Amino acid sequence: MAAKNSSVTEFILAGLTDHPGLRMPLFFLFLGFYMATVVGNLGLISLIGLNSHLHTPMYFFLFNLSAIDFCYSSTIIPKMLMSFISKNIISHPGCMTQLFFFCFFVVSESFILSAMAYDRYVAICNPLMYTVTMSSQLCFLLLLGVYVMGFSGGMAHTGNIMNLTFCADNLVNHFMCDILSLFYTIVVPMLNPLIYSLRNKDVKVALRKTLVRRVFS
Repeated sequence: MAAKNSSVTEFILAGLTDHPGLRMPLFFLFLGFYMATVVGNLGLISLIGLNSHLHTPMYFFLFNLSAIDFCYSSTIIPKMLMSFISKNIISHPGCMTQLFFFCFFVVSESFILSAMAYDRYVAICNPLMYTVTMSSQLCFLLLLGVYVMGFSGGMAHTGNIMNLTFCADNLVNHFMCDILSLFYTIVVPMLNPLIYSLRNKDVKVALRKTLVRRVFS
């Protein structure tokens, strides 16, 4: 802050980075998680895009879930990693920008999981009408609704926070230090490709064909 009673221009992030002895071990631990998240989600995106037999409604939603997980983790983790090796400070505009994209991707993830649940419901309960019900038009409308709700949620949360006046202490305690917050932010996006796809027979076949095609091409 520039002076007493003035508006906050930056926030000091406190929490895990308060312990110097833990900074480098935590940095490499979270970097490993992030790299696994990037490789898993981008790998799944590439696999679905390169294999035409995976161009179905189920994998269409999985494609977008992986994209959301990649963007969601990239919104938070790089800044967290920087706080371990440099100044753990974030500007007010930077904080609001990060908050918007965090809310946008979190809300979008919740709604795309709902769309995926509906897709599986139709496939199980009404398989004969599946291709008619889950048409390309409906899939794109569901996806549009997902991102509209994500944008609305991000704008609502960020707008409310921006209306607050920060003119006192600019130290943010317990920055990402709760176990549940860390688990949801870092571990869940890393596990989603394994949970939703890599144990799937079609994905395994597509992965095998893609690797063989790349090796012998």
